[in-house]
Amino acid sequence: MYDIRQMDELCVGDRISVTKTVTEADGAMYIAATGDFGPVHVDEDYASGTRFGERLAPGILVAGICTSVLTAELVGTLGVSIRDSFWFTGAVRYGDTLTFEIWISGKDEENRTVDWQASARNEEGAEVLKADATLKFPRKKVTT
Repeated sequence: MYDIRQMDELCVGDRISVTKTVTEADGAMYIAATGDFGPVHVDEDYASGTRFGERLAPGILVAGICTSVLTAELVGTLGVSIRDSFWFTGAVRYGDTLTFEIWISGKDEENRTVDWQASARNEEGAEVLKADATLKFPRKKVTT
């Protein structure tokens, strides 16, 4: 059901690498859910006239894939995001296969926070996303 990992189970340097192809269906579901009908994402005629020459997947969709890999594969679902910074360093086209590298870069036991960073690269090795963010973990329940 949920991957429950306590903060004390996580270590600076823990990392995961996951590969995912960004599909038209991913884009359609994201666009329908958010209403992000930017023409570079949905209008082939418009997008063909841009410097990209074709439609692009929404950057926040790619960032969302990154955070889902983080919680599903690396840190579990207990931490909540309190700070997220994403840099969209390259275009992502539908059909691109991205490799997400995500790692724990810091940990503050007193404040119950875990910092993480990420990089995503396309199949040609070009970086398309960088991330730097912080999760806050709940206090451990005291059992008697």
